[in-house]
Amino acid sequence: MSTTHFGFQSVDEQDKARRVRGVFDSVATKYDVMNDLMSAGLHRAWKAYTVMVANLREGHQVLDIAGGTGDLSLAFAKKVGATGRVVHTDINEAMLRVGRNRLLDAGVALPTLVCDAEHLPFPDAHFDVVSVAFGLRNMTHKDDALAEMCRVLKPGGKLLVLEFSRVAKPLAKAYDWYSFNVLPRLGSLIAGDADSYRYLAESIRMHPGQEELKALMRQAGFGHVDYHNMTGGVVALHVGIKC
Repeated sequence: MSTTHFGFQSVDEQDKARRVRGVFDSVATKYDVMNDLMSAGLHRAWKAYTVMVANLREGHQVLDIAGGTGDLSLAFAKKVGATGRVVHTDINEAMLRVGRNRLLDAGVALPTLVCDAEHLPFPDAHFDVVSVAFGLRNMTHKDDALAEMCRVLKPGGKLLVLEFSRVAKPLAKAYDWYSFNVLPRLGSLIAGDADSYRYLAESIRMHPGQEELKALMRQAGFGHVDYHNMTGGVVALHVGIKC
């Protein structure tokens, strides 16, 4: 039996997707409120920076993986215009439904589909930009997912991975205290679910750090990879360019 991590637990690989789905089914309707509370609104700045680095133009084709409640898809859609296309995807149907409704409320209709990043249903060399924000750490086979993202990008295309990462050492103790004491309490009070936010804190610690993820992206086929730390390394934006 092959095992992987679910937070600090070791679980059957086949069981991880089900457990992750349960986490996001539970928090979908409160996801945006919790993001604002957990990050003191900083997640909006992190995403705005990601959109800037994407450097999208009219007509670009964009794939938003783990697009969830649609923040990045909406921002990307404004950049690519009527001649471009943004495909809004997530493996979790509850999150995707919340995101689709938010997009429609904003007057934006995008192709929206349930999609496993480890098996993307798109042709080779199809997209100018692929993004995955706060979703890679939940994937069972990150190497397979990154290889798929590389496959569907056009030569010279850009992958943007926005994800929690390794915080700077002087901040580590305070960050750990906040993650394992405050986050579960917030989750309990706001979303009625402390366990999902305890998993969030654990999954961040199990995710590859900045240099490790850079190496994984190089192994997946990206010729140039760089990263930009934000908020003392709480979050990093990795940028990979396909050869």
